[in-house]
Amino acid sequence: MGGVVGFVGLDSFNFELASSLLRSGFKVQAFEISTTLVEKFTVLGGHKCDSPVAVGKGAAAVVVLLSHPDQIQDVIFGDEGVMKGLQKGAVLLLSSTISPLHLQRLEKQLTEDREHIFVVDAYVLKGMSELLEGKLMIIASGRSDSITRAHPYLTAMSQKLYTFEGEIGAGSKVKMVNELLEGIHLVAAVEAISLGSQAGVHPWILYDIISNAAGNSWIYKNHIPLLLKDGIEGRFLDVLSQNLGIVEDKAKSLPFPVPLLAIARQQLIHGISHMQGDDTTTSLAKIWEKVLGVGILEAASRELYQPENLAKEIISQAKPVNRIGFIGLGAMGFGMAAHLLKSNFSVCGYDVYKPTLVRFESAGGLAANSPADVTKDVDVLVIMVTNEVQAEDVLYGHLGAVEAIPSGATVVLASTVSPAFVSQLERRLENEGKDLKLVDAPVSGGVKRAAMGELTIMASGTDEALKSAGLVLSALSEKLYVIKGGCGAGSGVKMVNQLLAGVHIASAAEAIAFGARLGLSTRKLFDVISNSGGTSWMFENRVPHMLDNDYTPYSALDIFVKDLGIVTREGSSRKVPLHISTVAHQLFVAGSAAGWGRIDDAGVVKVYETLSGIKVEGRLPVQKKQDLLKSLPSEWPFDPTADIHRLNMGNSKTLVVLDDDPTGTQTVHDVEVLTEWSVESISEQFRKKPACFFILTNSRSLSSEKASALIKDICSNLCAASKEVGNADYTIVLRGDSTLRGHFPQEADAAVSILGEMDAWIICPFFLQGGRYTIDDVHYVADSDSLVPAGETEFAKDASFGYKSSNLREWVAEKTVGRIPANSVQSISIQLLRKGGPDAVGEFLCNLKKGSACIVNAASERDMAVFAAGMIQAELKGRSFLCRTAASFVSALIGIIPKDPVLPKDFVSDKESSGALIVVGSYVPKTTKQVQELQSQHKQNLRSIEISVEKVALKSSEVRDEEIRRAVEMADAFLRAGRETLIMSSRELITGKTSSESLDINSKVSSALVEVVSQITTRPRYILAKGGITSSDTATKALKARRALVIGQALPGVPVWKLGPESRHPGVPYIVFPGNVGNSTALAEVVKSWSVVAGRSTKELLLKAEKGGYAVGAFNVYNLEGVEAVVAAAEEENSPAILQVHPGAFKQGGIPLVSCCISAAEQARVPISVHFDHGTTKHELLEALELGFDSVMVDGSHLSFTENLSYTKSITELARSKNIMVEAELGRLSGTEDGLTVEDYEAKFTNVQQAQEFMETGIDALAVCIGNVHGKYPESGPNLKLDLLKELHALSSKKDIFLVLHGASGLPEKLIKECIENGVRKFNVNTEVRKAYMEALSSGKKTDLVDVMSATKAAMKDVIVDKIRLFGSAGKA
Repeated sequence: MGGVVGFVGLDSFNFELASSLLRSGFKVQAFEISTTLVEKFTVLGGHKCDSPVAVGKGAAAVVVLLSHPDQIQDVIFGDEGVMKGLQKGAVLLLSSTISPLHLQRLEKQLTEDREHIFVVDAYVLKGMSELLEGKLMIIASGRSDSITRAHPYLTAMSQKLYTFEGEIGAGSKVKMVNELLEGIHLVAAVEAISLGSQAGVHPWILYDIISNAAGNSWIYKNHIPLLLKDGIEGRFLDVLSQNLGIVEDKAKSLPFPVPLLAIARQQLIHGISHMQGDDTTTSLAKIWEKVLGVGILEAASRELYQPENLAKEIISQAKPVNRIGFIGLGAMGFGMAAHLLKSNFSVCGYDVYKPTLVRFESAGGLAANSPADVTKDVDVLVIMVTNEVQAEDVLYGHLGAVEAIPSGATVVLASTVSPAFVSQLERRLENEGKDLKLVDAPVSGGVKRAAMGELTIMASGTDEALKSAGLVLSALSEKLYVIKGGCGAGSGVKMVNQLLAGVHIASAAEAIAFGARLGLSTRKLFDVISNSGGTSWMFENRVPHMLDNDYTPYSALDIFVKDLGIVTREGSSRKVPLHISTVAHQLFVAGSAAGWGRIDDAGVVKVYETLSGIKVEGRLPVQKKQDLLKSLPSEWPFDPTADIHRLNMGNSKTLVVLDDDPTGTQTVHDVEVLTEWSVESISEQFRKKPACFFILTNSRSLSSEKASALIKDICSNLCAASKEVGNADYTIVLRGDSTLRGHFPQEADAAVSILGEMDAWIICPFFLQGGRYTIDDVHYVADSDSLVPAGETEFAKDASFGYKSSNLREWVAEKTVGRIPANSVQSISIQLLRKGGPDAVGEFLCNLKKGSACIVNAASERDMAVFAAGMIQAELKGRSFLCRTAASFVSALIGIIPKDPVLPKDFVSDKESSGALIVVGSYVPKTTKQVQELQSQHKQNLRSIEISVEKVALKSSEVRDEEIRRAVEMADAFLRAGRETLIMSSRELITGKTSSESLDINSKVSSALVEVVSQITTRPRYILAKGGITSSDTATKALKARRALVIGQALPGVPVWKLGPESRHPGVPYIVFPGNVGNSTALAEVVKSWSVVAGRSTKELLLKAEKGGYAVGAFNVYNLEGVEAVVAAAEEENSPAILQVHPGAFKQGGIPLVSCCISAAEQARVPISVHFDHGTTKHELLEALELGFDSVMVDGSHLSFTENLSYTKSITELARSKNIMVEAELGRLSGTEDGLTVEDYEAKFTNVQQAQEFMETGIDALAVCIGNVHGKYPESGPNLKLDLLKELHALSSKKDIFLVLHGASGLPEKLIKECIENGVRKFNVNTEVRKAYMEALSSGKKTDLVDVMSATKAAMKDVIVDKIRLFGSAGKA
């Protein structure tokens, strides 16, 4: 880092900004009148300036503090103003809270005066959330180019940066939205405490319970204690009222309705009116007491008690319960009653909806026909109905419960009703004369917690009643509070909580809609407010519903019509004026009246949308990949891989990766994979003490219940195996999909249930090879040059594992159904990774609260390595983690160093000539595109077999079996013929009505593919399986593999396994190709690189020969036997070779001979090309260019030099347009070839001077004449001019032109090697091979043509093998 940054004005915030810049390596200069801060600034290394103009000189960026519009003229434009010293291209950062209008006018003036000044508004504030408490946040706004230019300074100054591109002034707008919420929350908090106190509930008890419940807000949690301690002066109201007035005025100017803000401000004004004259020291508590008429301070001074301790006492003295009656089996009620059954209670249930009763009986319960019927012989009767009317009806209506309930029974009213109703009900039950007892026990927690027995219950009643129901209450609750004050006190607490929750939902709607009207990005606004003083539990929980425009009713809007109705009615009866609660209630009533009563309560925002015409939906934008990555801070400068290896040597833990499909091995190599998890197999792995091993669970193909059971089974075996080998220590990684699909949190919960609670769950889906990045807590999926929020991709619409949230903190909350709230999820930022390094990560992890969930941001492999090093540090300090991650995390944690892509040559080949088997089951659109591209690029050698999903998943077993038989027969035939064989399920996506039905269809399709593969008898050259479930089932079920070794990757993110000896095809390469990896051509690229030949390019063969220092043999062929002899010899020696056709041979063999050569080259397992030799006429060369040859020789050696030059150039231009390599000859060889004879007197050597000009024709290779001849050499032997060859090589190497030597037959080994050393890369061989053919033809007694073919082929092959070895190309394929 470097550069100069200036500051005009140093308040406490700007001082912190300047300090951060100094720590980051910037030079900082500042002008400030206050000497105290300036002295501290200079001690840190800053430079003091005498004026604003001096600050601007030499500065790349200047931060200007503006607290009032009147400062603008002097500080910026005055004679000593900063603009006088500011250089061209500088960034001007306005640290200000003045109105957006003033800022926009200032920007206009600045950019008009100075065209090349980049202006950014930077509003600085402190984080208030648990995640960012006390840390500096900056809200920056401005034009896109200005934000980009300012980004390095903004990131260096802040610990959290939010950028709003467009008009400046976003900071001031966000401040208004935050103040709106703070004002509403303050008034609501006071109303809540006042109502609760008037209802007889101790204010501190209310505070303790609600500050941990859904009614909490930052204002409530931080201001109510001060209020109850009488520690806030009334002048606070005056400041807040003025701020809200500014917001209200802005709303009027838009115009936009803010009824909650307006009534909150009126309450503040009412409070101010109770202050005595100019005396602003009157405490806030006393002011509110006057406004609301409730003695808050007196109530707060009453004797305190601990509700949870009272609950423990009650439970310890609880009476046994033999039978429970349960009325109301709705969503919550059913879960509660079912959990009581699981807790071994006898439960009889009743509900008006008969199918629910049938379901309850299936769960093991007893079903009653009426409320009266349900109460027979019960000890405890639980009422869980919607409202007071229903409670009255089931107790006192037709066939009501009270009439039949046995004497001495206890009624538990768990519904949300008014305290007054509960008190009245208690009296009525007492008057029945049956010694009936009532427990007021409203519940909170939602449907899932109800089913798990983890509700929060606020219970009140007599001690006798509470003891009678104690065991029932304990079974249903995670948190049980016993509230003093008799029946109704519990409902009083619930009522107060609902007051706050309802107001907070309505105020969240008002705030986010107001932000949308102000033109702010609602998604970014949500993020800012979540870390600010305006946040609340409901804001963080419900606003995502609004932003996603998703109103699936987790809690219906009509519930708050009822609950806030209770609040306002109770306030009226207790003479407590509840202005803001009443307005919030009316907003919900308006929503219900508009027809939205049954949608989610977040739907109250529709009231604002309808009135103002705006939409709050805030989908995360698609980002430009390059721009977003470039905007991040520089990576941590040191590679931690060596440290990871060192730390791992001191860390005895083995990394055990439970992989929910085989694709998790996509970033590792030389790591073992188990496909079964017996204690013996795991113990064997532990004894080897590896850094890591994988267990393939394939749990993504299972139902949630089966996946959880499987994880428990594996974890139990891990524990047993660990003990067996002396308590081996290990860390569990639940490797899941990088696009967030899979059984989360079910698998993590299952692991914890066996292994015990961890210090933290680590959630890290970053996967570079698949284009998955996590930035600012948002998970992105790369699509070409863009980064798409994961929740907007096809993966989020998965029928089994779909989701909506792209922000990982919200994703965790979504997947855990609110059990882990988004605001409790911790986050390791890219800023921490890149500025703090491994030590900062380790410290962060060590400070996490036990049981935390922590997400990891990452945008590079370096980020991942930094996190891994920090996590190992934390483990060495005794911390334990359960990791839910993608594949990159695993390789980082064990310090894997990437290696080159795996190719067929990396396997010991047994020379199978069969085709490859490609199995595709994945349905994601990316796979379908990849298959289409594969079929397009490999038309000639690929054969496709499509298996009908409808036939194998939805039709009869006979139809299914016939479809499988058909596929097996075709596959065996294709593989035996050496064809690459694609077996795929039909591409139409067929889903079930539910996620479990979809999984079942997937399972049937996968099992059909397994049956096909398992019945194929031909051993494939390699096997490629596409898709997680497909690759798992193919390996474990079809191929019977119990273990495998990960060799490496065929392509980034595409692992290659070597199957174990117990498998059906030991040693066969097994390529695991994930469904969501690679671009549209990736599958075709892998198949190409793993094909038996890497292409038919003569030029490519010679390029590799040049790099390897060897030569390639070009062998003239005349018939099928000759072609097969060349290919067989090349394959045996693993060598490249060239099939060469002379015009004489072409004259006899014609197009069939050429086709034979091309077909043989394409099907060979080594690189073979096809060359047309000695084209002496334009006619024959033009024909050759159209027949599919890979290269041609232009032979103008019989022409004059000028004619040869012209002839060669014209053919070269034509050939180049067809990407065909050209060889040409300069000089002339003597001798005879294919009936063409050149006498000795006609022969001539290649002329070096002419060669220099000749090479300008564009040829790729030059056939030289240095004493070599066609046919036989004289008895005295060859006499090659090696000095001439050396000169020609010096010339050709500068032009990247290959040298070719014709007449290689009869050249001795020593001479061949000298020619290769002097640049010869292609030798033409004909005479010796022809001779071998003719001798084999004439020797021995061959009575059958087949014997002739075999003998001649073998004879030629022997000669060719010798030449291949002589040329040095053996083993170079």
